[in-house]
Amino acid sequence: MAKIITCNTNGIRAAARKGFFDWLQLQQADIVCIQETKAQVQQLDAPVFSPRGYHCYYNDAQKKGYSGTALYSKVKPLQVTASLGWDPADSEGRYLQADYKGLSVISLYLPSGSSSEEAQQKKYRFMDAFLEHLRMLRRKRREFIICADWNICHKEIDLKNWRANSNNSGFLPEERAWLDVLYDEVGYIDSFRLVNQEAEQYTWWSNRGRAWDKNVGWRLDYQVISPKLADKVCSAAIYKDERFSDHAPQIMEYELELAG
Repeated sequence: MAKIITCNTNGIRAAARKGFFDWLQLQQADIVCIQETKAQVQQLDAPVFSPRGYHCYYNDAQKKGYSGTALYSKVKPLQVTASLGWDPADSEGRYLQADYKGLSVISLYLPSGSSSEEAQQKKYRFMDAFLEHLRMLRRKRREFIICADWNICHKEIDLKNWRANSNNSGFLPEERAWLDVLYDEVGYIDSFRLVNQEAEQYTWWSNRGRAWDKNVGWRLDYQVISPKLADKVCSAAIYKDERFSDHAPQIMEYELELAG
C-alpha cells in the first residue's frame, strides 16, 4: 500500500509555523508532493524542512517568494527531473518528477489566471504546452501519478458557487474543456472521483467572506493517474481538521509497492 499526499502550502515556511510538518510526521505517507513553497532552498536549512525518513527535493522559482514545488519520498527515486525545457515551468519551479520502477510521481503547480487577463493567457500557454507533455508521458512504458494544484475545477460538483464563477478563472469553459481532453482523449483519470462521488469535497477556500467556515470552496487539488492505475486506488480523503494554508491536503492510498 502506498499513501500519497498532495498539498499547496501557500508558503512552506508559513505552513511549518501552522503545524504542517508535525501533522506530516503522523501521516507516515510514502510520498508527499507540495506546491507553492514560496522559498529558496537556502531559506529551508532548518531540520523541519528535511523531514526525518524522507529523501527531500525542492524546485525553486527564480523569483524569490514565488511558486516552487517540493517532493518528499521514503524510497529514494531512481531519478528526479526538475526541468521540462520551457518557461515558465522551469523558471518558476512548477514541476518535479520522481521516477521509481515502473512508476513516476509528479508534483505540479499549474499557474493561476485570476489576477489579470495577462495571467490567464499565461495559464493557457502553460496548459497547451503541458498537455503535449502529458501526451508524451502516455507513450512511455510506465505509469504516472500527477499530484497538483491544477487551478481548475472540472464539473459543477467541484465548486460551491459554480453559476457565479462560470466566467471566472478556474471554471472557464476553455479550462474545463482542457480537462475534458485530458480525461476523455488523452486517457488520464481523476483518481479522487473513482472512490468519492460526493458533493462539497473542496480543497481551497477564499480567505474572504468566511468561505472556510461555510465550506464555500473549490476542488483545485487532485491526483491525476494513468489508466492502468485505476484499479489500484483504495481511498481518498481531504484533511480539514487543521488549516495549514488556504488549501487542504488531499490524501490518496494506492495498492502499490514503490521500488527505487
